[in-house]
Amino acid sequence: MQKKIISTNKKAYHDFLIFDKFDAGLVLTGTEIKSIRKGAINLKDSFIKIEDMEAFLYNAHISAYEQGNRFNHEEKRTRKLLLHKKEILKMLGKVKQENYTIVPLEMYFCGRWAKLEIALAKGKKLYDKREALKKKDIERDISKNIKH
Repeated sequence: MQKKIISTNKKAYHDFLIFDKFDAGLVLTGTEIKSIRKGAINLKDSFIKIEDMEAFLYNAHISAYEQGNRFNHEEKRTRKLLLHKKEILKMLGKVKQENYTIVPLEMYFCGRWAKLEIALAKGKKLYDKREALKKKDIERDISKNIKH
C-alpha cells in the first residue's frame, strides 16, 4: 500500500541517533482521525512509554476538530499504540538494559488506517549535533558548486 505522510518529527532526527524502526497502529476517536486527515497534528515533544506490556504515546498534540461537538477529544491525551508482543519485548529490553528511548518519527496513512513510525534511539551529545550541522553545510556547498 502507498504511504501518505501527514506529519514528521524533525526534532527527533536532530536530537537522537535512530536505530531500529517499527510501525504501530493507534487507538483514536472519531474527531481525532478527522483532525489528523486535515493534518492538524504535532509530534515535536512527544515520546513513547511502555507500561504493563502496552505502548502509549504521550504529548502528541492533535488539534480539536472544528466541526466537533461537545464530545470533541482532549488535545494532548495519552494514546495507546498497537504493536506485536515481540516488538514490545524487544523495545522494552533495549530501553531497560541499554538506555534507549522510544521516539515517534512520522505519522502516515496506510490505506485508511493512521500509522505511526516509531524508533529506538539514543540521545546525541552537543558535539554530535554540531558535526551533523557541519556535514549538512558542506554537502549544501558541494551541491551548489556542482550546479554552477
